[in-house]
Amino acid sequence: MATTRVAAVADIEEGRIHRVEVGDLELILLKIEGRIRALNGRCPHHNAPLADGLLEGNRLLCPWHQSVFRATDGELLEPPALDCLETYEVEVDGDDVLVTIPDDPAPGARPDMAGADPAADGRTVVMVGAGAAGLSAAQELRRCGFRGRLIMLSDDPQAPYDRTQCSKDYLSGEAPAEWMPLKPASFYTEVGIERIEHRLDALDLAERRITLPGGAVIEADGLLLATGGEPRRLDVEGANLEGVVTLRTWADADRLAELAGESGENRRVVVIGASFIAMEAAASLGQRGVGKVIVVAPEEVPFEASLGKRLGTLLRGIHERHGVDFRLGHSVKAFTGDDRVRGVTLDDGTELDADLVLMGVGVRPATDFLRGIELEPDGSVLVDELLRVRDGVYAAGDIATFPDWRTGEPTRIEHWRSAQQQGAIAGRNLAGEVQPFRAVPFFWTMQYDAGIGYVGHAPAWDEEIVHGDLEGRDFMLYYVRDGRVLAAAAMGRDRQLNALHELMQLEREPRSSELGDGDLDLVARLGTPA
Repeated sequence: MATTRVAAVADIEEGRIHRVEVGDLELILLKIEGRIRALNGRCPHHNAPLADGLLEGNRLLCPWHQSVFRATDGELLEPPALDCLETYEVEVDGDDVLVTIPDDPAPGARPDMAGADPAADGRTVVMVGAGAAGLSAAQELRRCGFRGRLIMLSDDPQAPYDRTQCSKDYLSGEAPAEWMPLKPASFYTEVGIERIEHRLDALDLAERRITLPGGAVIEADGLLLATGGEPRRLDVEGANLEGVVTLRTWADADRLAELAGESGENRRVVVIGASFIAMEAAASLGQRGVGKVIVVAPEEVPFEASLGKRLGTLLRGIHERHGVDFRLGHSVKAFTGDDRVRGVTLDDGTELDADLVLMGVGVRPATDFLRGIELEPDGSVLVDELLRVRDGVYAAGDIATFPDWRTGEPTRIEHWRSAQQQGAIAGRNLAGEVQPFRAVPFFWTMQYDAGIGYVGHAPAWDEEIVHGDLEGRDFMLYYVRDGRVLAAAAMGRDRQLNALHELMQLEREPRSSELGDGDLDLVARLGTPA
């Protein structure tokens, strides 16, 4: 332990984030209701500098991915972070702020959780699916004091990992395998979470009875359905040729990287689809040096359905400057080759040479195994505001259609953070709390060096309002319907996006009539010091 002077009391203003360094350790100092706190200055999720984030009351927001922590004690409030912030002892001596730092400070702190004690609590809760939602639910159950048996059931051999990296830094080769697991292997043993690797034969929701291959049966007191999505495959000639792949899992990313390495710098990769996964993968494969990348999609503009023409056009230009060739407005008629793919035939008869093909044409809810429930037309599971399917059964993530608390509309969101948010709420409700799902969605994408954050949810809009400079990558783009801001995409404006997240949570987001032609300072609207 070492006690160090880090600042003068007069330097620390109420409601502002003050950054300091102690050796290699970055801290933030916060004054809240007159008391100074010291916390680790880096987000435990991806090491974002929290000094660039937003402090709103007792909520501290990460600037990159919207993790939220309680400012007074570093407690984790919202994902994607799964750990709390380390806090450090503060002493005020006259005008000096002194902080005591341990010899080996940790990057994050595990939330307080109950241990397993089946003798004291004979209940069993099963997370069907071991992704973002399943892990968040399991962690929240333990945080809420649940001491019964916790089982995570999945056909993926890997413990929960960062699926977002499968198309981003891990696929590009910039992130090592060590980055992928969300928790160390020891975590599951220490907090009593059993992992069972099996594909389900059947799940009877009425009885909450799970049948495994071989006939083994698990009787559950509570269930979370969080099986995510399964990649769609085109139903065309040659779709099963070697070298025609999809991307969903860690194993898929490894296989794609292996095939890309075989393709080499003079070979052609064809990406089918202009979705986020497809376009992120196109950028990552280009960064691996695979040679020519060609994107084929029926859309006229990439991302048009989700981000609109203007932003989609900007992103297309970024890809083109990196050598990506687009064949938009076209669909695939067939894949050609003998034992492995050698070409792609388009609907207009164009023949493209291909050494590797990635089908990024979306996912469908992985719900085929469910029994005793009527699924929605898209294969998803309908839940209420508590994310409840029926008594003792909840659903979260890609498979859940839920009532959007802001619009009342049935909504399904296929984003990583939303799955974590829903898993956490479902976990609390499985533990006996009664908490409606009222979170604000957020997702992020990387297209080469262009990072975009998106807050809110706008499946359809009638107006786009841009503040800032699209081409200069410094903007807020608002998606408006009936005069109401439903969502916004941004580059270079992390704190403004943080502020909009909080304004949406408070139902104080601006109307289109307030946006006007110039910038609107959302931080000031929130009432947070600049």
